[in-house]
Amino acid sequence: MAESYVIGVDFGSDSVRALIVNTETGENVGQGVACYPRWKAGLYQHPEYSIFRQHPLDYLESLEKCITTALAELTEEQKDHVIGIGVDTTGSTPVPVDKNGTPLALLDEFAENENAMFFLWKDHAAAAEADEINKLFRNNSENDYTKYQGDYSAEWYWAKILYAVRHDEAIRQAAYTWEEHCDWMTGILCGETRPEKIYHSACAAGHKALWHSEWNGLPAASVLEQLDPYLVQVRERYGNAPQPSTVKVGTLCLEWAKKLGLKESTVISGSSFDAHAGAVGAGIQKKTFVCTMGTSCVDMFVEKPENLKGKDIQAYCGQAENSILPGYVGVETGQAAFGDIFAWFKRLLEWPLAELAADENSGISDELYKKVEDRILVMLQKKAEELPEEPFPIALDWFNGRRYPNTDDFQRSAISGLSLGMDAPYLYRSLVFGAVCGLYRLIEGFEKQEIDIEKMIAVGGISKKSPYVMQMLSDLSGREIHILDSDQTCAQGAAMYAAVGAGIYETLEVAAEHMAAKCIKIYKPDSEKKDWSKKHYQEYLKLADAVNKLS
Repeated sequence: MAESYVIGVDFGSDSVRALIVNTETGENVGQGVACYPRWKAGLYQHPEYSIFRQHPLDYLESLEKCITTALAELTEEQKDHVIGIGVDTTGSTPVPVDKNGTPLALLDEFAENENAMFFLWKDHAAAAEADEINKLFRNNSENDYTKYQGDYSAEWYWAKILYAVRHDEAIRQAAYTWEEHCDWMTGILCGETRPEKIYHSACAAGHKALWHSEWNGLPAASVLEQLDPYLVQVRERYGNAPQPSTVKVGTLCLEWAKKLGLKESTVISGSSFDAHAGAVGAGIQKKTFVCTMGTSCVDMFVEKPENLKGKDIQAYCGQAENSILPGYVGVETGQAAFGDIFAWFKRLLEWPLAELAADENSGISDELYKKVEDRILVMLQKKAEELPEEPFPIALDWFNGRRYPNTDDFQRSAISGLSLGMDAPYLYRSLVFGAVCGLYRLIEGFEKQEIDIEKMIAVGGISKKSPYVMQMLSDLSGREIHILDSDQTCAQGAAMYAAVGAGIYETLEVAAEHMAAKCIKIYKPDSEKKDWSKKHYQEYLKLADAVNKLS
């Protein structure tokens, strides 16, 4: 039997990546990356107002470019055996559309209207709307709609829609409904974006639109109407029920077959959000905790629905049916800052040098500044490893608010136990330990509810670049930490969706045996550090409690 290939497409915040994967071996045989041109030029983003919008043309143009770039690395015979495409995107990243599912920004009259574009996941303009939604979703005559996701975020579906129609009457009148980025991209490739017909991702629907079997779908119309009657319209036009990422949604439409040079028989699978695809690409399975460590930290595991009954984990995570592996509840938790904490400390230390380097009369060259900048974290890590066990200041990881437990976007960090005898390595060690404690606190919360976590997998830049961080996590958690060989687990996971959707494998678990990223290193807990780690973890909890009471 001839080898077959699938394409995983990963839409990030700044660019999109296409990865072509051998379905039998998991080998990556081609890849392409394309930045979003308008976004790169700084258009449609206003950080001072927490507004971040992206034009649909950025996605369409970059999709074509990255896939054709990846395909250029294949032989003609290999191209002929590309059988499927799977997609992941950021989320919640919704867009207002007309009756045909066309984003309003693609219409002449809305071409430069930012409210007619995709609301990128990190757009926080809807903070007031989110607060209003939380109060109503918790306290109404129907259900507690925060039961499975916790506090509703300004980043999510209903909040962004409510903000848009309250601030732009033209959008209210023209928008037939709204579609998530991951659903719309799947629809584009299939040639079916009409709201009543388009595929809906179980991941996006469950985590952000609050679809759940307990209340037979989306939140009740009677509740949404209290926020705005327009939301009832969106609910009524939602169309198809959500489906897992592994379904065959359709095949490549003629328009995109011509653009990409692929067959119309190429299967288009379902989709998901990027972090969830990353967990799949990492080979997630039962009793496995996958940590995606970047600027923030997103952690995931799966559990059978019956095993979560009676478990009080609302404060610790969001849950959605079929969102990571079909047949399971996908559980997502994490920290609002992880790598960003270390980047902040680095900027703090280099500030005087950066200021001097900007002054052409200072005698500090850009070359010298760059050399020092590149070495700061390496030096800090080396010196931190040589420190005595005490003294040990304690730091919280809430530099960008607290995602979990008990979401609080306005919570801030604190450091205790400082003295004049401490220098930068002491503080760096405390910041690393604080970040690790924040992650372990989540694991401990699940353990207290008798949820088994036997294996930890770490992906993302920090997992490979910082042995110091990973060893500290292993010591505190008392678990082995598995590091993978791939930097592209999101695209790898999307490719696995395509392999199952195309019928190569029956399940993602079977696909993982052939296609998931492989382990290249294992960090093992140091038994001699156990008591020391647990002692200072208790101090972290005491500081967290004290800061909570002060806030």
